[in-house]
Amino acid sequence: MIRLLLFAFILLASETMAIADKRAIVLQSTTSTANSGLYDHILPMFEKETGIKVHVVAVGTGQALRNARNGDGDVLLVHAQAAEEKFVADGYGLRRHNVMYNDFVIVGPAADPASIADSVSAAVALARIAKNQQIFASRGDDSGTHSKERALWRIARIDPTPASGTWYRETGSGMGATLNLAAGMGAYTLTDRATWLTFGNKRNLVVLFEGDAALFNQYGIVIINPNAHPRVKAKLSQRFTDWILGSKGQNAIAGFTVRGTQLFFPNARRQ
Repeated sequence: MIRLLLFAFILLASETMAIADKRAIVLQSTTSTANSGLYDHILPMFEKETGIKVHVVAVGTGQALRNARNGDGDVLLVHAQAAEEKFVADGYGLRRHNVMYNDFVIVGPAADPASIADSVSAAVALARIAKNQQIFASRGDDSGTHSKERALWRIARIDPTPASGTWYRETGSGMGATLNLAAGMGAYTLTDRATWLTFGNKRNLVVLFEGDAALFNQYGIVIINPNAHPRVKAKLSQRFTDWILGSKGQNAIAGFTVRGTQLFFPNARRQ
């Protein structure tokens, strides 16, 4: 009798989990959105309204795109627009939409040995770091932040990779780990503002350069193409996409602050 009851309980639990799994989606996303606490703020609102659970896989944008190409997920929310558009053009995703934005900043030791604070552009700031051979910590992980950094080096007409291991240090890590390394070495680095504002181990690091239009940081959302990967839960993914692009999702993003500072700015527009 006990065995029968135990079997029935296991069967019921399995069925319940299967039903719950059918009402869940996997969101491939970036470390900056997850580590900042944004999803902890907005996803409970979506889940309460729809009953749809969102499981977030937080990795660098490059890895998130690779995961999505392999069909490991239902929705993609990252910050490398050119790569996102190529993802759609290659048939791996449906339409891409803007969701929100913030910006990147260049942080470094308060003494600013490369004198970047009065630079006229981010590219000039990087050029000064290179000229003075001051330590620069790069994520080196094909993330959205790393992509932006490489774009800025191209604008500066400098290839820092031959200096890898000397003044140019590639961490191969996420933003938090790279900031920790920069703090420990008194190095410069490029970071998204959301991660910087929520980062606790700043030590003597300060924001030294900001405000260049080239540091604009746009986030986009794409549903993974169910024609490429039939297991994608397209209907549930569409509900999440509609929600985050709609007034409720956009207001939820705008309402997320850390110590009174808004970290992301909604700018959804149907394309």
